[in-house]
Amino acid sequence: MRIGQGIDVHSFSSDPDRVLLIGLVEIPGTPGLAGHSDADVATHALCDALLGAANLGDLGRHFPDTDASIAGVSSKSLLEQTLKLVSDAGYRCTSGDITIIAQRPKLASFMPSMSEALSKVVGTIISVKATTTEGLGAIGRAEGIAASAVVLIEEK
Repeated sequence: MRIGQGIDVHSFSSDPDRVLLIGLVEIPGTPGLAGHSDADVATHALCDALLGAANLGDLGRHFPDTDASIAGVSSKSLLEQTLKLVSDAGYRCTSGDITIIAQRPKLASFMPSMSEALSKVVGTIISVKATTTEGLGAIGRAEGIAASAVVLIEEK
């Protein structure tokens, strides 16, 4: 059994047409996050946790933001590719837990859908919860959103 941790942070985009995706779920009525991909902080943190647990580095090593061919790539695709890398290394995920850190938008009503969507792709339960920073720092000023994830993997 191995453990991995991942963290991701994205600022809000100035593009009014950018969609906000968190945990593979679209959150309406809020600007999207800036990034080379769809900037899904929860899924990116999960990918980093999976890669770390398997000692495979981080998301940027495998999918660098300097690679124009993956500009705008979906985080679901990144997660699927990450799971393949982990599987090819001889592991499978047994559980995961994600904390989204955001002052806005309110995410409580979306968390069950996030858990369901992520769990379906990963093949095990991925829990999702959220918290605020009580107005402190860049996240508290609603300049962006962060996420932290932890996973357990085991040899296949």
